[in-house]
Amino acid sequence: MWIAEVFASIQGEGRFAGIPSAFVRTSGCNLRCRFCDTPETSWRPRGDHRDWDAVVEEVSELGCPHVVVTGGEPMLQPGVVPMTRALRDRGLVVTIETAGTVDANVSADLMSVSPKLANSTPVDDPVWSVRHEAARDSAGVIQRWIENFDYQLKFVVDQSHDVADVERYIERFPAVDPGRVWLMPQAVTSEQIAERAGWIREAAESRGWRVSPRLHIELWGNRPGT
Repeated sequence: MWIAEVFASIQGEGRFAGIPSAFVRTSGCNLRCRFCDTPETSWRPRGDHRDWDAVVEEVSELGCPHVVVTGGEPMLQPGVVPMTRALRDRGLVVTIETAGTVDANVSADLMSVSPKLANSTPVDDPVWSVRHEAARDSAGVIQRWIENFDYQLKFVVDQSHDVADVERYIERFPAVDPGRVWLMPQAVTSEQIAERAGWIREAAESRGWRVSPRLHIELWGNRPGT
């Protein structure tokens, strides 16, 4: 597996926000979001190649009951399937954070899917603009996970008009429970989070959705290892 980092922190987003967790951050991504907050796993990927069982041992030594497998796009790593099974076999609660474009026969307690809207396309990069736009939407993958996993859908919103894109996206999946839909501000500083908080909260509450915090950014800023 191509691993950028393994570390202990707290989950900063979604349903398990605030819970001490071990993070396995894979490197490499099939997308290039213009606002990617982990460019070291996508635009400028870095990391080491490790055996999945060695990663399991490293996670176990951290002593956290929850594990977050994230990226980059963790579904690209062949070792993610046996690794997630082994982590759950050890009694750990596993969340997988993914863009929902690549399927794999993983094992997870929570599939945390962040579908990429049109606002994510890197319009200033002609090569990646085309590649990203072609790959960012895989409805079949999303549908399978909704049907087979406990899930949450986290949408990164940058401007208020992005909310209409979220609505159009969700309409394609009638089975989605509004309470599993989260809006999350596009932000890399606590000031940016505060600037967007008002209209995001209003949009979510009026639709029965939820607002995801970004506790790690508010506490430590946007940097690796948090």
